[in-house]
Parts: sequence; C-alpha cells; structure tokens
Amino acid sequence: KEGQLAGETITIDGLTATQIDVMVRIKFADGSTQSAILRPASPSFTVPSPETKATIAWIYMRLGIEHILQGIDHLLFVLGLLLIVGSRYTLIKTITAFTIAHSITLGIATLGYASAPVPPLNAAIALSILFLGPEILRAWRGETSFTIRHPWVVAFAFGLLHGFGFASGLTTIGLSSTEIPVALLLFNVGVEIGQLFFVMIIVMLERSFCILEIRW
Repeated sequence: KEGQLAGETITIDGLTATQIDVMVRIKFADGSTQSAILRPASPSFTVPSPETKATIAWIYMRLGIEHILQGIDHLLFVLGLLLIVGSRYTLIKTITAFTIAHSITLGIATLGYASAPVPPLNAAIALSILFLGPEILRAWRGETSFTIRHPWVVAFAFGLLHGFGFASGLTTIGLSSTEIPVALLLFNVGVEIGQLFFVMIIVMLERSFCILEIRW
C-alpha cells in the first residue's frame, strides 16, 4: 500500500533452501526503523508499527542468547571447564577469561579486521572440546596437570577460537556498517546472559547432586 508498510508481509524467497539467517531492516519516512531476523524455518514476517530502541536492543540481545544456547559446541566446552574447576574463585576466573577472550575475537571478526575459514574453525572448536576430555578424567581421579591448575589460561586460549564462532551469528545476517557497533555490543551481552544462565544451571545441578550424594 502506498505510504504504508505496517501490516504487510515480507518474504525472502529461497531462504528455506539455505542454512543462514537474514537481517531485514526497514527505515520509515519519519526516520524510525524496524528490524527482524528471518530464518529458513520462518522466511517471512508481518511489518508492525515502527519499533522502539528497546525493541531493537532486545532483537540483538535475543540473537546472542539464542546463538550460545543453540551452540552445543560452545556449551560443551563451558561444561568441560566447569567439570575441571575446583573452587568458586577458580570458576569465576575461568569463566571471566573465556568471556574476555571470545569478546575480543567476536569484536575483531565482526568489525572485519580478521576472519577464520569456517571448516577449520569448526574443527578447532571441536578439538578444544576433545582436549578437555582427558583433563576431566584426571580431575576426577585426583590427578593434576597444567590445565587443572590453570584452567583460566586454557579457557582464554580456546576462547579466542570460540569468539570467531560467535561472530558468525552476526556476520551472516547482513548488518550495515552503522549498525555494527550497537549490534556487536548487544549481541555480546546476549551471549553472556545465555552463558551465565547455562553456568548457573550446571552449578545448581552439581549442588543438588552433592546434597543427594549423587556423583557425576
């Protein structure tokens, strides 16, 4: 309809045949905007009234939350770290190191300063998970190693790799250059919220097992 998009449906043809998400951004004549993320499972959306800044912020934060909670490789690595750490202080240092590391490479990759080929990157992330397997067994046996004594060092090193993986959640949706700084910040906040939620769930389960005298 001339002069009015609200209520109209926008569809990306061919999206169902891909494995990527697409960011659609509409700019109205009054300067307000409307953003939406279209996925292969839902390649269309109905344009509502112009959105607020809070709505835009939530879109990017939700994308970050969904990205980490749906990323089984990232969650398995964090779980492996949690199974190694032996104290609350070590846990905080380890998760903080992982957060700082993946935030660095997430920013570098999203801003276009560096990139990593997807197949080798996925292989390296998978190897980071396999690396923790023997370390978990050593920790359970009461043995020690560099990783067990300094898990935050390993978390930081491999966190740099995982940051490139997180960046794919933003770089594949087609952000404009003006959107990148805000989107990067809010997406990263969403990732941290999702990560914190996962860590809290695992810690609560571990405490429940201790109370019930159930061993991992």
